[in-house]
Amino acid sequence: QVHVAESGGGLVQPGGSLRLVCVTSGTIFATVNMDWYRQAPGKERELVASIDNRYITTYSDSVKGRFTISRDNARNTVYLQMNSLKPDDTAVYYCHAHGLSSSRNPFDSWGQGTQVAASS
Repeated sequence: QVHVAESGGGLVQPGGSLRLVCVTSGTIFATVNMDWYRQAPGKERELVASIDNRYITTYSDSVKGRFTISRDNARNTVYLQMNSLKPDDTAVYYCHAHGLSSSRNPFDSWGQGTQVAASS
């Protein structure tokens, strides 16, 4: 069974930093493409950053140059380093994983979300 879990959210002052962590289990992690999404109150969920199984990364224009996505295949983990946080970054951040499970079946799974807030 595939499991995806995020951690690392919190409250910081504008200009501060946080690192989100997403750990998966039950997957062949080297095949898994990973994304970070966020959803602010009253807004639709939006894609923030992606890293595929070839380590190719993409970012939304709103976070480019401030956020960095990375992965550690040995730990089945993906990270989102968020620097220079702004109040507009306040949202629930979700980890999304899709690839092959340990039983070699395709899967598409979401974590439960972690709250990030940048406020003075």
